[in-house]
Amino acid sequence: MKKNFTPEDELLFLALGGSGEIGMNVNLYGCNGKWLMVDLGMTFSGGEYPGVDLVFADLEFIEERTKQLEAIVLTHAHEDHIGAVPYFAADLGVPIYATPFTMELVRRKLEEAGLLGEIELHEIEEDHGSFQVGPFEVTYIPLAHSIAEGNALLIDTPHGKIFHTGDWKLDDDPIIGEPATDEELTEIGDDGVLALVCDSTNVFNPSPSGSEGAVYKGLLEEVQKHKGKRVLVTTFASNVARLQTLGNVARETGRQLCVAGRSLDRIIEVAQQNGYLEDLPEPVDFDTAMGLPRGEVMILATGGQGEPRAALSRISEDNHPLELVPGDVVLFSSRQIPGNELSIGAVQNRLAEKGVTMVTDRQSMIHVSGHPGRPELEALYGWLRPEILVPVHGEMRHMQEQARFGRENGIPDAVVQQNGDIVRLAPGAPGTIAKVRAGRLVLDGDIIAPADGDAIVMRRRIMHEGVVIVALDSDLSPRIDSIGLPLDEDYGDFTEEALADIRQAIGKLKGKDARSASAVHEAARLAARRAAQRWSGKRPQVRVLLPENLG
Repeated sequence: MKKNFTPEDELLFLALGGSGEIGMNVNLYGCNGKWLMVDLGMTFSGGEYPGVDLVFADLEFIEERTKQLEAIVLTHAHEDHIGAVPYFAADLGVPIYATPFTMELVRRKLEEAGLLGEIELHEIEEDHGSFQVGPFEVTYIPLAHSIAEGNALLIDTPHGKIFHTGDWKLDDDPIIGEPATDEELTEIGDDGVLALVCDSTNVFNPSPSGSEGAVYKGLLEEVQKHKGKRVLVTTFASNVARLQTLGNVARETGRQLCVAGRSLDRIIEVAQQNGYLEDLPEPVDFDTAMGLPRGEVMILATGGQGEPRAALSRISEDNHPLELVPGDVVLFSSRQIPGNELSIGAVQNRLAEKGVTMVTDRQSMIHVSGHPGRPELEALYGWLRPEILVPVHGEMRHMQEQARFGRENGIPDAVVQQNGDIVRLAPGAPGTIAKVRAGRLVLDGDIIAPADGDAIVMRRRIMHEGVVIVALDSDLSPRIDSIGLPLDEDYGDFTEEALADIRQAIGKLKGKDARSASAVHEAARLAARRAAQRWSGKRPQVRVLLPENLG
């Protein structure tokens, strides 16, 4: 791709994150020489990058074009849509637009990072609020999701309108918020939609995602089953509707509510600041909760994904002021995110050892997804009637399936793209016209570094293969040590054999090579690695420390 590439007479779409994966959403729309960014999210490494927690999309493409970038528009407040804002927004140097609940969470992130006064923030009304930046007129369209103020974006351009769904579902009883009706969505379709850029997460689900109202009934029935027992419910902190549901269930069952987890405290505070959860029962503190009869308290706790420092994990380890004893009940009112199976299993095993009863969404109607199943996708297709479908927010299998499903339901064109593909939406036939870099960055301590950089690659290799260190003194006599390999004092023969191999390899060097730093280094490295491989079956990284007097 040419460095001076600009979308002059075309309408373009480019995902730098979130296409070919679930999470880390970063989307760009290009028109008339300008770009608009939709969402700036992150993901968690899940152990893929040793020593790293946060993973970001590489923004190199748009960082080279910041003068052409008009704004960052946020659809909702989940971390995979806003989590990278405090790390990159200041460098991008453009205004951020969001609805009030989302903006307050962004504001707090920026404040923690010391950036609050450095970025221009524009708060937009959550119900069909609109604004103009460059060639883009953006209107927020409220849709149901598992967080307050989930929104689609209707982006009007000189080439036509784009309906960018964000994360969404259909819900006749959402508890929190008022999503756009099918009549409103049909009216948008009547005005003409060029492209539908759509969430693909649950495309294989043959059933609707389900209503938050149904979860209320399921949780109420489940809690009523456990009279006289202490009940703890864990759910996603950001699901404001679920928090309202749990508050209602606590009141209905005559239980006091106790909240455990900083992220829950933060979400409740921000929600109430924006007019939500106003009738949530006043929570009691930990000491009061533990002093109540077991059947008169409901604990709402973080940690349903097995996070080691979250409240539920600490409770399971007897490392928290709140306690669970045999006969108590834990309800997992959340789905198990792929990649978290082991950590969730570890928490559940510790709870099982305590004699705690556990109930998940597989056993009871205590959770519904925030993403659309096939019936919901089909309904949206029928209301909007787009000319083009661009699946996003999914792995390749999800996006390919949604493209097929969309064509099957009458959408004329579907473009399957992945991170880095520049898609032309108009004029002419839609399709991928170029590819740009779309790598990953990681937060390594306090440093943002390339995920494929030498440091992370070497760390991964050391994790899998170990490391051998060879130190040569001034007369090239070697010493050897290993880290992460089973070659300790019980393997004294390895040490002697490896040292002999290194001496022999160095001894074979003649002439200038005998005092050449590069030649000595390579001879010692290969000899040590071969010896370690013979003894361990591994191919460790080898580091050779040379004397200063070597030429």
